[in-house]
Order: sequence, then C-alpha cells, then structure tokens
Amino acid sequence: MCSLDLSTMDLDGDKRAKRRKTQTEDDDDHHHHQPQPTAMETLPNEIIVDILSRLPITSLVQFKFVCKRWRALTQDPVLADMHLSWKADGNDPCLILHCDFPIRNQLYFLDLSAHNQDKDKVKRLYVPFQATMPEFDVVGSCNGLLCLSDSLYNDALYVHNPFTMDCIELPKSRQYSDQELVFGFGFHPKTKEYKVVKIVYYRNTSSYSRARRTVYPQSDVQIYTLGSSSWRSLGKVSYQFVRRPSEALVNGRLHWVSRPRRYHPARRLISFDLADEQFREVPKPDCGGLNRCNFHLSVLGGCLAAAVYGNYGKLEIWVMKCYTVKESWVKQFTIGAYMPKCLKLNLDRHRPLKIWKTGSNGKVVRVLCLLNSGEVLLEYKNRVLVSYDPKKGKFRDLVFQGLPNWFQTVVHTGSLNWLNTLH
Repeated sequence: MCSLDLSTMDLDGDKRAKRRKTQTEDDDDHHHHQPQPTAMETLPNEIIVDILSRLPITSLVQFKFVCKRWRALTQDPVLADMHLSWKADGNDPCLILHCDFPIRNQLYFLDLSAHNQDKDKVKRLYVPFQATMPEFDVVGSCNGLLCLSDSLYNDALYVHNPFTMDCIELPKSRQYSDQELVFGFGFHPKTKEYKVVKIVYYRNTSSYSRARRTVYPQSDVQIYTLGSSSWRSLGKVSYQFVRRPSEALVNGRLHWVSRPRRYHPARRLISFDLADEQFREVPKPDCGGLNRCNFHLSVLGGCLAAAVYGNYGKLEIWVMKCYTVKESWVKQFTIGAYMPKCLKLNLDRHRPLKIWKTGSNGKVVRVLCLLNSGEVLLEYKNRVLVSYDPKKGKFRDLVFQGLPNWFQTVVHTGSLNWLNTLH
C-alpha cells in the first residue's frame, strides 16, 4: 500500500502558488513602471512639427535634450524650413554680437523674440574653430548660418550654425602674395543654393605706386557653392568695392558700394545675383552725392535701404520699396542727433581699433533692422543698442545683462539648419 506524505504535498503546493503570485506581481510592476507616452508624443508628427516651428530658437535648442525622439525631430529639415518661415513672418530677430576685445574673438547672442527672462540676457556662444582661427571676421548671416573668415591669414573660411554647433571648413581657394579681399555670403530662393563670394584684388609684388592708398589693379572673383568640392573663378570684376563684406542680401542678390575712381568719381550700388552670377548696377536714391563715408546699406522690412549721414549728426534712411525701380526710393525715416548716456563718458580711447574700423566705418550710429513694434534698432559706436520710435521721435537705450563692452552687431535668424542636409 502506498502512503502519501500530505504535508510535503501541501508545502510544494504552497511554493508553486507563491511563485505564481510573485510572477504575477512582477508582471504588474513591469507594466506599471513602463514609461507612458506624454500627451505631446501622442500627437501626429505634423502637428508636433507645427507647434515646435513657432518656438524661439533658444527653446528649440533646449528641446533637443529631452529625449532621442525629440532630438531627431530637431534635425528634421521640414521643421527647420517651417521655423525659418515663421521667423521671417514678422518676428523680431536674434542678434549675434561679434567681440574682438580684449584678446580672442568671441560670439554672443541675444534673442529679441524670446518671451521669458532670456530676452534681457546676452549669452556667449561656443566657437568650435577658435583654436585654429582665433581671430575672425563675420562675412555674413543667412537663414541661421554664419560665414566667418580668418582675419589674420586670409586663408580659412567656415560656415557655422551657432545653435546646432554644426560647422564646416571650406576648401582653400587661390591666394596671392599681395591682395585685398571683399566677401559676400547668401542664399538664392530659386536655386536653393548657398554661395560664398570672394573678390580678390591683387597686384604683382614688383609693381610700385606712389599713391597714398595701395592700388590693386587686378581682380579675381571666386565662387563657392555650399556642398561642392571646390571654388570656381568667374574672372575679373570691373568695380572696386569698399573693403568690407556685403551689407545687404535682397532678392537673392548681394550688394556692395563701389569706391570712387579717378575717371568715375561717383559711387555706385552694385549687386551680384547668386543665381546667374552677374554683377549689375542698382539705381541710387536722389539724396545728394554719396561719398566714401557718408552712408551704409542695410535691409529694412525685406527691402534694400541706405542710411545717409547728414550734417549735425542727422541720419536719413532711404528705402527702395520696389527692387531695382529708382522711383520707388523713399525717405522713410529722419533720425536726429542722439548720444546714449554711457557714451558721454568719452571712453573711446579704450576702443579696439579693428572692430571700430570695420564695424561702423568710424561713424557714430549704424542702422540694424526694424522691430515688430515699428521701432528702428540702432547700434552706437559698437557699444550701445538703441531703439528709435519714429512716431514719438524718442530714443531708448536698451540694457541687457552680460552685454560686452565692444561689439559689432549682426542681425541673425536663429535656425536649426544642419549643414549636412544642404549638400
């Protein structure tokens, strides 16, 4: 007869029941601790992109650090394009401040479209090429990309997105032993191409001139299309431009001011079309003779503008309402003489010489852009930002935490453009 050990069977049954219970609890705990999708993540992708495209660039930069999926979204070209279109549609710009004092060059930014405390703070940007190019000039800003050139050796050029920290060094182009360079950087909406224009004025080292200013009789126009492997030469140019980068990009055309010449004393406005790569003369406003130092170009409301210095510190701003139509030039603003409070301390003796010469050409005030409020944003002596209300005729000194002592302002559109998507 078989005898059954009931106590052993009861113990085995209890163990199996406990194992089943523990496994069920583990399954419940695993299900409970699984990350639940957020309300944002449950939305269709196109709606998420539309929401993000309306945020300031500073918010988008923080957004990419939340998770891998959100980081991938910030690299979506569709989001970059939508964000740019919203920024172009009546939003205040981001300002890049280039500072070359006291020693190394630095870049700072100020987001005027921010809606929080960051609006009043100036922040320093990381410059990835600073070790190899410690001294640089800002050639231009276009759709969130900066083009920067080596101001010491003239042989290095970078295109850089300061917010994605994406950066590429351009191939080397032909150099001359005795040369003077004029740059331009821009984008054409029809060809969808970014191009760097490098105008080289040079002379043979054996030539000798008694002129006070060095004359470079020969020239070479060099073009680099972003994403290509090398530069192209377009040959010589018949104009002598003032040695500073293009100040205005309008309708896919870069603009410079020509130097007066012996047999052609009148200064000219010259454009370069980034699509057909041709130079053309642009009609000037009827505001009297434009001499070497009494005006500069800018872009106001998407239109070509010329700020003309008059007597007693007066400034006239002429705007070309219909591009290339001479009769469409109108004198839109007349701004009287003004000196910001901090400039009355006469601290010019401590100024950095290079940024003073290249930034404002020695003039007191430089016109930057129009703000959403209708005010004109001005830069005084590379030291102060001022807004001018044309309706009330009043000036307002803008105070920002962390503003460097000396700077050159670049009107910039913060974007998520990734250089590897532009090739």
